[in-house]
Amino acid sequence: MKQAELTGLLCVIWAVTLLYGEMVAFWRPSLGSCSWPHQSNNASSSIADRDYVRVAVLTDPQLMDRTSLPLPPKSLALELAQFFADLFMRRAFHQSVLPLQPDVIFFLGDYFDGGPYLSDEEWKESLSRLKHIFSLSAHERYSNIPVYYLSGNHDIGYGILHSRRAEAIKRYEKEFGSRNYRFAVGKVQFIAIDAQTIDGNPQGILTSSTHDFIKNVSMDVQAYPRVLLTHIPLYRQDWTDCGPNRNSEIVNQRILHSADGQEVVYQNYITEESSKYLLDSIQPVLVLSGHDHDQCHVIHESKYGPVGEYTVGTVSWQQGNLYPSFMLVSTSNFVTSTASNAEEAILTQPCFLPMQTHIYIWYLSLFALTLLALLLWPSSGVSVGHHFSDLMGLGKQLISSIRSRTKEKNEDLNCEYEMIWDAEGSMHLVKKALSTPIARTSSKNLVERFVSVLHLYALFLFVCRCVVIYIESHVSWVLIQCELYKLLWVAPQ
Repeated sequence: MKQAELTGLLCVIWAVTLLYGEMVAFWRPSLGSCSWPHQSNNASSSIADRDYVRVAVLTDPQLMDRTSLPLPPKSLALELAQFFADLFMRRAFHQSVLPLQPDVIFFLGDYFDGGPYLSDEEWKESLSRLKHIFSLSAHERYSNIPVYYLSGNHDIGYGILHSRRAEAIKRYEKEFGSRNYRFAVGKVQFIAIDAQTIDGNPQGILTSSTHDFIKNVSMDVQAYPRVLLTHIPLYRQDWTDCGPNRNSEIVNQRILHSADGQEVVYQNYITEESSKYLLDSIQPVLVLSGHDHDQCHVIHESKYGPVGEYTVGTVSWQQGNLYPSFMLVSTSNFVTSTASNAEEAILTQPCFLPMQTHIYIWYLSLFALTLLALLLWPSSGVSVGHHFSDLMGLGKQLISSIRSRTKEKNEDLNCEYEMIWDAEGSMHLVKKALSTPIARTSSKNLVERFVSVLHLYALFLFVCRCVVIYIESHVSWVLIQCELYKLLWVAPQ
């Protein structure tokens, strides 16, 4: 294979790699790797699609900010981390979730990373990014899809912060609405609670308001099956198995209280007492939670029978989980008459997003292989072994040239000496030119090869990025990046 053919092959490999990593990998859920549970569940195969409402559940995007990494605010490293995290979630939402055509969208909390600690200006900036990633602005073309929000500990903090940073709760409620509320989707009622306050000081205003809300729900007549929405999962015993979809280690209960023991500083799960209180008061047939950043399916026991809980994994690839995910929930549009039908009224299906870390590792590996191939592959198409011998000869020449001190020594590289004796018996060395001089590769050629490699990589990177961004309808960015490409690649030629 000659170098021109090798370059063509590398072009094809890079095109396929970038198209898959930047586009096709995000299409997989909508192309068949994930489907609505009422369409794939055998028990409901006879039920028409119109009998179910399709709900997409996402959680824990935790937009990175100055509190996320030990980096200076506005530093290049932090900006790059934010850019690639936001880019992944926007692609996941627009190319993986929206093509499934959900009727309703749930967010189970933790929209920001350092929400309570951000200034108003920083919080508004993060909020603007959140709206851009998930198309939550009023002018977006997907604004007709109802969206329901749940507060998380990274949004308003735990109980210890509620009295110290009351403004965090005020600005959250102003933007996202009440922290405790209920609503119906189809013939299923959803109960959203502020899990960050339920284990707080019983005399506190926020904790008492959450308990009052739960009490009011428990007193109402339950006409439809109920689903409990809580950011923090319910209590589970240590080392409880989370099912086959779990990819990280099991996280056990860890709860820290303030010095007076009245407020929660941190907790992995709601306490056992509060969990029992929620199950017995609300009587849900299903619990949906987040916070853990990984999938987990457990069964709780209540006085009304077993209740399943699904903890949904984070939608971000930079929150400690190599396998980001979301969940599809089908809620019935028909009234169930028995408890057995209640399970069929709410169907769930976890869906996994591309492993972005693996994609970037493959990019770097392929780039290294491309450099080696284009720099070391012989232009004449001879065998690789012969080319390496030429490189060894080149190395010897370079060493000899470094050791040479005069021009005469440099010229000796292409000469040989013949011993001649005169009539008196004296020996003389006569310098004669070689019939085939030693081939010497110009360092300029090596530089040109290296520059050509960079040009090839820049070509594919910018062209594929322009295509992807054009498909996402960001025409202005295409023009900007193409102009940058002209400056970086065309101008040097």
